Amino acid sequence: MSAGAHQGRVVAITGSGQGIGRVLAQRFAREGAHVIVSDINPDACAQTAAELDTLGVSADVTKAEDCAALVAQAVTRFGRLDVMVCNAGIMQLKPLLELDGADWDRMLSVNVKGCFLSLQAAARQMLQQEPLATGRPRGKIITMASIAGRPGAGPIASVIPHYRASKAAVISLTQSAAMTFAPHLTVNAICPGLVESDMWRRMDADWAALQGMAQGEIWSQRIAGIPMGRPQSPEDIADLAGYLASPASDYMTGQSINIDGGLMMN
Repeated sequence: MSAGAHQGRVVAITGSGQGIGRVLAQRFAREGAHVIVSDINPDACAQTAAELDTLGVSADVTKAEDCAALVAQAVTRFGRLDVMVCNAGIMQLKPLLELDGADWDRMLSVNVKGCFLSLQAAARQMLQQEPLATGRPRGKIITMASIAGRPGAGPIASVIPHYRASKAAVISLTQSAAMTFAPHLTVNAICPGLVESDMWRRMDADWAALQGMAQGEIWSQRIAGIPMGRPQSPEDIADLAGYLASPASDYMTGQSINIDGGLMMN
């Protein structure tokens, strides 16, 4: 996408104070969008919002009132909401037999309930606003799933069963929402692979400790199998998010798109 590709669009991104969400916020802002930065960490939220000179809303996506307030503040500031990116999420590595109910509840609360509540709050606003142009959707919702929500996943599946379940649920939720809101809204999921990020660095350290291996060794093994020959960058995800937010994808809904360098092909 070029500068100005999203000129004037109003884009809210959960979990955008840091990590992948922050890169998404930077990209949309650079391309002319009015970005609403949101994160559960108020300091990270404020810092990123200040950097982009835009609205920052600290929100816990597991609370319906926070999600509603996020949307309300976006509309108060910018008049509408064109795109919601349900990006907020967490990760944990823990062997299946060592997981307890608290681990399971926290994972699904943030990754699934949080996605649902932010999606729902956005849809309520979008359905009552006029489309930007005749024949266009009234709004677009982008969820953040993962190839971990697909069949397979290899040896790591044994230490991320609750994460995998949460991302499979996001894919299913995306399809349900797409069917519910068509033709007025589009709802699509991004399924990243091995993203070179703080989250994956933490995962590598945790998994290496579980396997008795040196830090970085597992990461090297994992990326060696990527057909495109390199790990994924957050910018790769931003490229796809930009497409899904653009008029070019107006006829696409209910899709969960792998962007993983060819790890999963279908």
